[in-house]
Amino acid sequence: MMKLGAFLPAPGHHVAAWRHPNAYPQGCLDFDYYRRLAQTAERGKFDMIFLSDGAGVRTHYRNAEELSRQGRMVHFEPLTLLSALAVHTTNIGLAATASTSYNEPFNVARKFASLDHLSHGRAGWNVVTSATDAEARNFNLEQQAAHADRYRRSREFIEVVAGLWDSWEDDAFTYDKESGRFFDPDKLHILGHKGEHFSVRGPLNVARPPQGHPVIVQAGSSPDGQAFAAQWAEVVFTVQQTLEQAQDYYRGMRKQIADAGRDPEHVKILPGAFIVIGRTQAEAEDKYETLQDLVDPVLGLSLLTAQLGDIDLSGYPLDEPLPELPPTEGSTSKQQMIYQQAKREGLTLRELYKSVSAGRGHRRLIGTAETIADDLEEWFLNEAADGFNIMPDYLPDGLDDIVELLVPELQRRGLVRTEYDGRTLRDNLGLPRPAFAR
Repeated sequence: MMKLGAFLPAPGHHVAAWRHPNAYPQGCLDFDYYRRLAQTAERGKFDMIFLSDGAGVRTHYRNAEELSRQGRMVHFEPLTLLSALAVHTTNIGLAATASTSYNEPFNVARKFASLDHLSHGRAGWNVVTSATDAEARNFNLEQQAAHADRYRRSREFIEVVAGLWDSWEDDAFTYDKESGRFFDPDKLHILGHKGEHFSVRGPLNVARPPQGHPVIVQAGSSPDGQAFAAQWAEVVFTVQQTLEQAQDYYRGMRKQIADAGRDPEHVKILPGAFIVIGRTQAEAEDKYETLQDLVDPVLGLSLLTAQLGDIDLSGYPLDEPLPELPPTEGSTSKQQMIYQQAKREGLTLRELYKSVSAGRGHRRLIGTAETIADDLEEWFLNEAADGFNIMPDYLPDGLDDIVELLVPELQRRGLVRTEYDGRTLRDNLGLPRPAFAR
């Protein structure tokens, strides 16, 4: 079956989503709003909801006036929110971002193990290396570490987290009142890690998670990102614009996974898909143009600047093609994907920022349930994707329309489930439970 993630930033994915007449911009701090979104996605039998995150306000901006036009400035810390949503949902996976750049392994291991217990095995960790200087300045630094250095720290970080999750064997806790033993001492394992970046003794003060390990999600298409995914990821979020690009990435990623000694069937590759759906093609296009007309030029250029790795675009003419770009320490794969799109489609800087305002470099699908299902089915059946990370245009209506129109069409074609396969995220993704590693 096709695997589906519901990527749910509070107002939606279009940069102007919060300005749509039907949007609820204050939903970013309204638990009832998120609860409704999570329950809608569960009604649509999505595998998981996914919450992105950053260590502060990540937007590239020059002044408060520019920043004030952004619609995604504040939101709940995602693990806190997902813990609350766990008691209002039953089957849907709960995945969130936590950075390896500005956290410590013990804290991350403890939080995701706790979420896995609270949700009875539905937690997923999107592993990222923070990629903006704005975040670095919240942690005693003036700029982010170099790309390669961030990934070197990240590899050691996840090794420590995985080791901490295996501090206790699955049946270590006996709670034996008669003998007086709370746990079997032979089933406690001290990590004792000493490495380049971390010295962590352990053990973790949470029992082994119900899934063994929460599902590891990774989003990155750079060479470092792909190498990391090949070793660790179980779900890969990726940015691809064309079928051919997606096929090349899919086949290449599966080869790297096999070369790393892992089974490629145990990794699900989910490209992002920004979706605007209507009951007719004209209705869908009208919805899209309504959002495009709401894009503030100052905001659009600011967003493009951020997506290209905080490269200053202020001196370039808006109605001429995008120039050659200097290297960046930001998201190199995202920068390259957007640059290729601009060249392939012959876009001016103005046209490019309006395009990026929709899917932030992800593929845009604008149409009816039938035409969008045709597109997703083509990718799924032709070695381009194991499913998709679905990105509604604005919320809550965009998700409602996807669940009410697109999901039934995919179910009719036998491409997505009509009922959940099990209770844990691993059950529903078809992923094995990791064996105890020691």
